[in-house]
Amino acid sequence: MEALAVRLSGLDPYVDGALRIVAFYDTLMRRRVDLPALARASAGLAECVAGVGLRGTGRTIRVGPDGRDAPGPAGPSSGTVPVVLDEEEIGTVWLERAGPAGPLDEVLLDRLALAVAGAVERYGPARTTMADPALVELVIGAETDEAARARALRLLGFAAGPVVRVAAVRSPRLPLDQVGGAVCPGGTVKAARIGGVGVLLASAVDRDRFPAGVRAGLGAADRPDLAWREARTALRLTTAREPVLEHAELGALALLAEVPREVLRGNPDVAALVRLAGAPGDPEEDAQGNGDSREAQTPREAREAPAPREAREAREALDTLNTLEAYCAAGSLRRAADALHLHHSSVARRVDLIGRALSVDLTTPTGLTRARMALAAWRLLGD
Repeated sequence: MEALAVRLSGLDPYVDGALRIVAFYDTLMRRRVDLPALARASAGLAECVAGVGLRGTGRTIRVGPDGRDAPGPAGPSSGTVPVVLDEEEIGTVWLERAGPAGPLDEVLLDRLALAVAGAVERYGPARTTMADPALVELVIGAETDEAARARALRLLGFAAGPVVRVAAVRSPRLPLDQVGGAVCPGGTVKAARIGGVGVLLASAVDRDRFPAGVRAGLGAADRPDLAWREARTALRLTTAREPVLEHAELGALALLAEVPREVLRGNPDVAALVRLAGAPGDPEEDAQGNGDSREAQTPREAREAPAPREAREAREALDTLNTLEAYCAAGSLRRAADALHLHHSSVARRVDLIGRALSVDLTTPTGLTRARMALAAWRLLGD
């Protein structure tokens, strides 16, 4: 690297400086220096205050160009770069230059961030949330023997003895590691995406801290494999009104998850709801799609967009399901109308039409129970 820098120095001073910075940090990484040494070396090279901040531990290092800890609060940064380890942002590095950023500051910060990630991994333990999916699968797998499960938990950073909480998560927008950090602040939490569903393993889970827009099911069993199965069932029964459910809250409703799909589909109430609502699934998620805006559509996607008739039918199905869900949750027309922000006569008319389509009298306790069971079965079919 040094020989190459010398050959290029006469051609482009910027390239020469950039290569020397790369060689400088390569030397530091080969010598396996720790975080304070990296900060001191960077401050001396940049001739200004250099900082390193880690999210998981809350550790912050600020060093001046004289090699001593920088006094006082941090000043405005002239440049920042995230520190990424295992595809997760674990911290930030920055420079506090009095004037504008130098021409090589970006190169310096990129190499410093890379060196910090290597030092954290080496001297760790690295406080990352995203975990190896293979280890997580060993923890929640039904066929894993207990010795292998305990070993996987130990490698993930969980102490032997305490029960590990398991959550099944769908988060269309927020990264899974941020969801884990939100619901288990300060505790041990690991996450992975398996089969299209997010898995959270945590020492504790605060259900009230799940961010908006996230659906989650929480298992209650002590064994992680059984807790995962419970969490998946609870997740499948979440709604826009109840985005987070614990398996223990489901009661006898959880038994529906044990019924084979073909049996659920063959039930007259469920079959009628499928005909009325269309394809099984959650109406809110179906309406939202994948979150892409209309402006982001490609020409082909625009051509394949639903026709006006199909869009109208989809809206009608959504209104039907929202009305039925609100009525089943409220148990009365007036409370359902309040939840939907509609006049109770409008809700009464909708409920009457839905009852006729389902051949169920929704105003009776038996009819209301049948509707609730059919709605739950319809959601289970959508998983």
